[in-house]
Amino acid sequence: MAKLAFLGLGVMGYPMAGHLQAAGHDVTVYNRTAAKAEAWVKEHGGSSAATPREAAAGAEFVMSCVGNDDDLRSVCTGESGAFAGMAAGSVFVDHTTVSAAVTRELCAAAASGEIAFVDAPISGGQAGAENGILSVMCGGDPDAFDRAEPIIGAYSRICRRIGDSGAGQMTKMCNQIAIAGLVQGLSEAMHFAEKAGLDGRAVIEVISQGAAGSWQMNNRYETMIDDHFEHGFAVDWMRKDLGICLDTADETGASLPVTALVDQFYKDVQKMGGGRWDTSSLLSRLRKAG
Repeated sequence: MAKLAFLGLGVMGYPMAGHLQAAGHDVTVYNRTAAKAEAWVKEHGGSSAATPREAAAGAEFVMSCVGNDDDLRSVCTGESGAFAGMAAGSVFVDHTTVSAAVTRELCAAAASGEIAFVDAPISGGQAGAENGILSVMCGGDPDAFDRAEPIIGAYSRICRRIGDSGAGQMTKMCNQIAIAGLVQGLSEAMHFAEKAGLDGRAVIEVISQGAAGSWQMNNRYETMIDDHFEHGFAVDWMRKDLGICLDTADETGASLPVTALVDQFYKDVQKMGGGRWDTSSLLSRLRKAG
């Protein structure tokens, strides 16, 4: 078993760190709100630290799952950052969805201290984190990935290295691009069924068994029908991710017309007060429009 640190105890990080402790690892956690770290220790054991540097001291692997590019920089760099506490040969694994640019920036900063950096964004939502069945897409040095993969296995169903530094983040962008169009299509289908006077549950029961079926359909149609959007990944975070996708598309020359359109639809949901609603709330926008 390994000595680990986990930085960031949000809706994803809290259960992920718990799976590591349950697997027998020695886990030290850090969270910007110290009370959350104290609650985690009370529930799971392990220990907490006042700074990322203190949490990372002596750790073979340091995992992070924070909010955005700036949050990631803050826990990695500076006098109180994790890199300052990590020994040569240790591995930093970042599960945050951030830009590939900041990933490469921090990978280079870590390398100056002989620390390996693996970008490892996740998909599967809060339920996936709680049940330990996340999909993890990785970029970085092959040897560092091989060392980290068994650790990540405590909370993943699949963990795969896609390529060099930044490849994991690029793959997560593909994931979010696919989800954006899919959720809008599902929302339109359900809105159409409502307007046509059809039984939405019966419609989904039939079409989910054919080519239209998806994880989103199977797991969100009931709450969508009931106009209940308090599950899973929030609209505010989806817009952050889609912004990364669109900025990167500009840099690479990729054309993302549907993604750009759905991003604006999520902006409409935010204006409706739904920033903290889950991503399936695109249906609420259609209902409001009539």
